[in-house]
Amino acid sequence: MKVAVHKSAIPENQMFIIKELEDKHFDPQWHAHSEYQLFVVLEGTGTRFIGDSIKSFKDTELVLTGKDLPHLWRSDEVYFRKDSPLSIKGIVIYLQENFLGEHMLEKEELFLLKKLFRRSSRGLEFYGAHRDEVISMMKELLYMKENLRGLESLIQLLKILNILAQSKEYHYISHSEYTGRFNENETDRMNKVYEYTLANFRKKISLRELAEMLFMTPTSFSRYFTSRNNKSFSSFVSEIRIKHACKLLIETDLPVSTISYECGFNTLSNFNKQFRDVMLKKPSEYKAEFSGIL
Repeated sequence: MKVAVHKSAIPENQMFIIKELEDKHFDPQWHAHSEYQLFVVLEGTGTRFIGDSIKSFKDTELVLTGKDLPHLWRSDEVYFRKDSPLSIKGIVIYLQENFLGEHMLEKEELFLLKKLFRRSSRGLEFYGAHRDEVISMMKELLYMKENLRGLESLIQLLKILNILAQSKEYHYISHSEYTGRFNENETDRMNKVYEYTLANFRKKISLRELAEMLFMTPTSFSRYFTSRNNKSFSSFVSEIRIKHACKLLIETDLPVSTISYECGFNTLSNFNKQFRDVMLKKPSEYKAEFSGIL
């Protein structure tokens, strides 16, 4: 499998790209590109991977990712079934740091925009009133682009970026910055890791089998994965299991004991311990919080 790292190349005659996404599921490939990406999920659920962060996603999620920050929005498995009636929708904007011209970010008027781009190297998730306002403006911008209103569309984009640059309603996503481009071979490797893990996390993961798929020894694979993801592979698997448990705690009435086995844990005590380590609270406390009890 050959995966193009730079999938969003902007034509030379355009300053930015805005696209409406409508499909059976989101692109399941882990990738990175040199463009900044502003993305809103309008419809769809699944698991999001950005840098070293793993989190469930749903509609109205608004995220800005910096250049070369690896990411993946993986739709839930039900979206990949042939008979599934589900579909996804989203809007994505791609732009380069120099989309206004070389050295423009050094100008005093664009100081806040420069800071926004710098913060986005870890990925930013926006919330609150600013998120809602920007989502509405992105829908308007999509309409402008489709109707060839060139200058108005650029002004609209600058208004969006200005709101995001001034907003305090955001969270950092990745725990650390990612530098340097990811080559095609590495992208291919990580896609295989993600696909295998997401397909098998509910049962015991075979590190040897996964390493052999990548033509590595288990030891060399473990070192490789840790160096690229700022966490061990076992921590990665545990986090995927815990985030899936979070989804089940919120969306179902299954007992905690059932959820623990559904997510690949052999004992309830181990599940409770690892849940507290990742989420900093008990499963029951997490469920109560999202049920409006606390």
